[in-house]
This record gives sequence, C-alpha cells and structure tokens, in this order.
Amino acid sequence: MSFITCRLTFLLRTIAFATALGFASISIAQADSEVDPPGAVYVLSNQPSGNSVLVYSRAANGILNYEATYSTGGKGAGTGADPLGSQGSLTLAAGFLFAVNPGSNDVSLFAVDGSKLTLLDRKPSGGQMPVSVTVKGPIAYVLNAGGTPNINGFIVDAFGKRLVPLPGSQRPLAGGNSAQPAQVTFAPEGNELLVTEKGTQLIDTYYVGFTGYASKTPTPHASNGVTPFGFSITTRGYAIVSEAGSGSVSSYEVEDSKHLTSISAAIPLGQSAPCWLVTTGDGRFAYTANAGSDSISSLRIAADGTVRLLNPTAGTLSAPLDMALSGHSKFLYVREGNGAVSGFRVMPDGTLEPLGSVTGVPSGAQGIAAR
Repeated sequence: MSFITCRLTFLLRTIAFATALGFASISIAQADSEVDPPGAVYVLSNQPSGNSVLVYSRAANGILNYEATYSTGGKGAGTGADPLGSQGSLTLAAGFLFAVNPGSNDVSLFAVDGSKLTLLDRKPSGGQMPVSVTVKGPIAYVLNAGGTPNINGFIVDAFGKRLVPLPGSQRPLAGGNSAQPAQVTFAPEGNELLVTEKGTQLIDTYYVGFTGYASKTPTPHASNGVTPFGFSITTRGYAIVSEAGSGSVSSYEVEDSKHLTSISAAIPLGQSAPCWLVTTGDGRFAYTANAGSDSISSLRIAADGTVRLLNPTAGTLSAPLDMALSGHSKFLYVREGNGAVSGFRVMPDGTLEPLGSVTGVPSGAQGIAAR
C-alpha cells in the first residue's frame, strides 16, 4: 500500500468517526424535536463580478429575514433565469455549506454558525463550470458541466476545516460532451452516486468505495421521461426524478449493483418545465418547481416507491427556479425569477400553506439551501 493510500485511509477513518458522531447527535436532536427550531436559508448570487451567499434567518414559524451577504472568494457565471441549469449548487452538510463558483471553476467551503458563515477554503473544482455538489460523510463530489463534463472528488477535513482534493478521482460522464449535466447526489443509505444528463436523457450511476473513489466509468440508464433534471433519493433508496421536457416525474429503486429499477415511469404533472425536485425527510412527499407554469406540484411517495400526483398546483408563484426544505421538512422555500424567495408550511397531508416572501435576490442567482 502506497504512502498516499495509507495517509488517505487514515484521514478518512478519522474524519468518518468524527462525522458519524456529529450526524448521530443531529439525528437524536431531530428525533426529540416535534417542531423546526430556528434556522436559515441560503441563496447563491452567482454574479460574474464576485460570487456570494445571501443569508436569511428563519424563525421557528418559518418567516425569513435577510441577515447578511458573504463572499465566496470566487466568481459566478452570468445573469438571467437559471444560468447554470442545475440543482445542488449550494449544499449543506454537517455544519458546512458548499458553494460552486462557475465563473472561476472552483468550490468554496463555509462553516455554518447560526446565520453566520465563515469562509474556510476554496479549491479548484477539477473541471470547468462546477454546477452541483454532493456530500456524504467525509467525501464530497463536484459536478463540472463545462468543457468535457466530469465529476471530481474531495475529502472534507472537518479538523483542518478544508477541502482536500482526492487525487485521481476525476470521472467522465456517460454522455461525454453532450451530457449537459444537471445534478450529482449520493444515495443516503448506499454507496451509489447519481448524475442526471439533460442532453442525453441518461441517468449515470457510480459505485463509491470506502476510500472515496467512484467507479472509473459510470453505468448509464435511459431516463423514463425527457430531460431528467433535479432529483432526490429517499432513505428507502428511491430516486425521485423530475423530467423537465416531458413535464413528468419518475421513480426508481437505487440498487447496490449500480443499477436503477424503474418503479413509476414518467407520471404526468400537467405542468411545464418541472426542473427542480425535493422530497421530505420521511420520504412521503415530493415537490417540483415548474418554471414554465409558475407552480409547484405535490406528489405522494408510497412505501414501495410508487408516486402519484396529489396536486398539480399545490402552490403558485412567479417562475419558480429552485427549492429547498428546512431540516425537518416543516417548511419549503422556493427561489423565484422575480428576485423573491417564498416560503410555505408543509402540512401533515402534504398540502402547502403560504408564509410570505422576501425580496432582493439578484438576477442570475442560483441554488438554494435551507436548514
């Protein structure tokens, strides 16, 4: 075993132990709480002159208030509606916030303390135009959409509070230069990593080993619907995927062998451009942001992974462009094309109760994360 491999294994074991303790504490706290404690919502400005994160404090009743803006140290990429065409450009994990800088081809790491952010590190993304980040334990993967699209791995060093590039972890996408990838996400209860490709109608799966390295080539799967975009994987191992081109949602079982088994195929929503999708923490409900219909759709996820449409217009707003659920899934926050962030209370039956909006998000903003 080489020195680099030994050192990497030691670092991973140490970080994984500390991370497991942290996640255990979080799980216990969540299990003992019946309401969402105060939290925060984050939006990426994505400005070419200098990227930053806008922070809004969240009261226990779900109401937002603007707190501060923090520079990522990098640059965004353009203005207009949804310039990155992605989900996951801002990602929260175990006290950290990860932000892509598509204009400078790097990724920023922040420490989260209430509504305060502290920039800890910024590292090259390993490709061009990073658009999405996923984190599981001490391992993070970044999805690069520009040039020759790829995924690239990092170790999240919680002790040194930095991102450590994983040497030789860059992996290609099945669709190559035609991929137009939208999102990368770990399966929460397995070793799989998924990527949606808008340009090729593919969903790629990778197996990620203990040392953090993904399989050298992905296993491609044909999407049930047209333009697979945003998705969420439940703790039961069901991938719920939005299909922007066909206005539909599909569900799949994520298997340990890197295979996807279709469960519900291209369920029509009757809405246009459902690009972004989230699922509640208990895996019972899914919501899509339908940019072309100014609406949010709600769906019910059964115990066997089948999905059915509950309400095609569970919420109405102006050009919804991304969404995020608070830590206990009590509140849903939607970033709109008019520069607003609107909140909804998630009711026990999955219906949405409007909470009002905050404004001032710049044109070209990207991503949203909540806790």
